Amino acid sequence: MNNNYSLAIHGGAGTILPEHLTPEKEKSYHEALAEALFEGEKILKGEGSSLDAVERAVQVLEDCPLFNAGKGSVYGNNGIHETEASIMYGKGLQAGAAAGLQHIKNPISLAKKVLLAEDFVYLIGEGAETFAKQEGMEFVDQEYFHTEERYLQWQAAMGSDKVVLDHDGERKFGTVGAVALDLNGNLAAATSTGGLTNKRFGRLGDSSVVGSGTYANNDTCAISCTGYGEYFLRAVVAYDISAMMEYGGLSLTEACDKVVKDKLVKMQGEGGVIAVDAKGNIDLCFNSAGMYRGAVSSNLEAFTAIYDKK
Repeated sequence: MNNNYSLAIHGGAGTILPEHLTPEKEKSYHEALAEALFEGEKILKGEGSSLDAVERAVQVLEDCPLFNAGKGSVYGNNGIHETEASIMYGKGLQAGAAAGLQHIKNPISLAKKVLLAEDFVYLIGEGAETFAKQEGMEFVDQEYFHTEERYLQWQAAMGSDKVVLDHDGERKFGTVGAVALDLNGNLAAATSTGGLTNKRFGRLGDSSVVGSGTYANNDTCAISCTGYGEYFLRAVVAYDISAMMEYGGLSLTEACDKVVKDKLVKMQGEGGVIAVDAKGNIDLCFNSAGMYRGAVSSNLEAFTAIYDKK
């Protein structure tokens, strides 16, 4: 058994500047991130699994309307909220993912059910919801996902073919995620999102794609991504970081910097990652103006941050 645990979370990255947030709104973000950290750490402290810890931390963020996942998910071009999520356990490379969901209160929990089922890794749409019903999961009406802010963003984008990056006139990617190392030395990662405002044609991002938005391997690291999904898909960001550690001998920070601050920048891909390695080292790496984030470990007091400087 390890003597240490680590947990990191994110609530999206992008052009997040002090002038974009009122003090009240900023306080609300910090409180939500702190609650997610508290709930996840409670599991890790109690010798629970990293898999359960990342699921719980992401559930808290999904239940908060401030983030583009679960409750606060954005509207698609057709006026429908569709969510996606994935989760991975570093022990045995177990993974589960679900996408095209319209009625699942906590998409991350469905992804975990898929992981535990072991017969498949990735379910979408109606079939995924049929499986969820069979598993006794909580369903909600589309109205549950509505928030006035998301509705106004969608109204502003209607009539055009453009997708909107989550905030009015701001580039912000509202994905949520968590990564953790537990006392048994097992790593886990989880990511959940509502996608892009005004998305069309059943568009999916990287959040539910194992290896692109989420990855965990006990030999290397656990990664959860947030950013413009198309770039993270093309760069296979989460796995690329792990591969650089496994085959290139890079440290966690070196690998994150190489992928996020070099490779992605050259592709004009904006966003960031949260990462923890097999020793419990944490890295919160992004190439945007800010990232809603937080971390705690057996050696680190819990903190939350939004802008480039903590």
